[in-house]
Amino acid sequence: MTKTRLKLAALLGSVALALTACVPGTSSPTQGGASGTATTTTQAAASSLPAAPAGLEAYYGQKPEWAKCGNLECATVEVPMDYANPGGKRIKIAVNRLKATGDAQGSVLVNPGGPGASGVDLVATGSAMFSTTLNKNFNIVGFDPRGVSQSEPVKCLTDKERDEAAQDNVGPEKTSEYMDHVEKSVKEYTAKCKENSGEILAFMDTQSSARDLDILRDAMGDAKLNYLGYSYGTKLGSTYAGLFQQNTGRLVLDGAMDPSLDESALTIGQAKGFEKAITAYLQDCLKQPNNCPFDGTVDDAREQLMVLMDSVVEAPVPTNSGREVSITQFVNGFITPFYEDSLWPMLTMALNDIVNDGNGDTLLALADASAGREDNGKYKGNQEDAFNAVNCLDYTRGTTREEMLKEYDELEKASPVLGKYLAFGGFMCDSWPVAEKGTPAPASADNAAPIVIIGTTGDPATPYEWAQALRKQLKTSTLVTYEGQGHTAYGRSNSCISEAVDKYFVEGTVPQDGLKC
Repeated sequence: MTKTRLKLAALLGSVALALTACVPGTSSPTQGGASGTATTTTQAAASSLPAAPAGLEAYYGQKPEWAKCGNLECATVEVPMDYANPGGKRIKIAVNRLKATGDAQGSVLVNPGGPGASGVDLVATGSAMFSTTLNKNFNIVGFDPRGVSQSEPVKCLTDKERDEAAQDNVGPEKTSEYMDHVEKSVKEYTAKCKENSGEILAFMDTQSSARDLDILRDAMGDAKLNYLGYSYGTKLGSTYAGLFQQNTGRLVLDGAMDPSLDESALTIGQAKGFEKAITAYLQDCLKQPNNCPFDGTVDDAREQLMVLMDSVVEAPVPTNSGREVSITQFVNGFITPFYEDSLWPMLTMALNDIVNDGNGDTLLALADASAGREDNGKYKGNQEDAFNAVNCLDYTRGTTREEMLKEYDELEKASPVLGKYLAFGGFMCDSWPVAEKGTPAPASADNAAPIVIIGTTGDPATPYEWAQALRKQLKTSTLVTYEGQGHTAYGRSNSCISEAVDKYFVEGTVPQDGLKC
């Protein structure tokens, strides 16, 4: 099923961690919290909807023309491409909805993260993530943010070019020659993004997407926004809360980001998160000595894994399809099961196939799933390109080579297994063809309705510490903790999490701050 993903994005010789970027609030972090019952009105039948922001009246009051699409209904909603010029070009945001099975209180809009993941796909293929209780009481609405999938998508590479990029098998090194290789490849990529994407490339910042959310809220007929955001979607949700505090309804931010961190700090944080998850996986693997491809202590197993990865750089792993597993694909396939620990046995099988049989079929299947590559060679969606477009607008630029080399050392220290593969990401945004719009800063929404933040203790992609930080920044928030492995919690963890979220959405009951599940 489609899930929120922060993934290692293989890009033209540089395997760079796909970080979530965070749009700031403006005031300092504050502490506090709320528990009890939310008092905000959530019903679609509210007597009146909030007035449209000045200059945007033409976009409010839309009535989507819903049409059947499989078991769902689909429509589009118009938003301005440039909020500074709302009378200019309009773009269409694709939406779909899973209608409530009972009397609908209103809608819950959902975002699976990325940035660049498709909410339309999440609702279409991942409906099992949403409980029957939630679906009985709310229409569940997916949307593709601007520039993503069906909503004026950005496009950089062809499918063939994406395959070629994934075959790059140069291992990261602290040399000027390697850095030249990465910089050249990235410049070629960003030039194609500019050539193939059009005007939307300059307007994919998260603040613009958050403004789109308010138009979507209005189009759904809701006086307040009810929202479930995963991973990067927590950044989008906290940004909305800062911009539209009076319109916040019941917001759940699952797999939370710390918007005060700059891109380097985020990368290092994720490196630590994945190393922690790798350690947990190796501990579990070694408990099955007849099945695990490694042996000895956890440190021994980690060293054997690193030797295996070095061997892939020397010689890509063949597959029955004729394709090869490059180090780029190995890393992307290897990290995929850390988002969902139920996939750990599949990772063990994939590593055994390589170690014992020299066959990369299973690992390649994991890499293809991560990239959205289908069996026919076509790629679904545009998450990689949209990811880069959003982050390069949301973050400040200007990382020097000296700073990237220093970061290389910090990353290796943070993650001996993956650290060096996360280096040199600064080249991407420094080569991006449009100017950035955002800078990191703490979230701020002191007058918003109660917000529920969820953090997972073993989350590799959005480390638990980020949820704790966001809890301190959002004055009206409460923190719910899932004690487990994997990325995000609602829809994949346990009944404690699902019941807390469902009661919050359906009854307005805010979970106790500090609840552990």
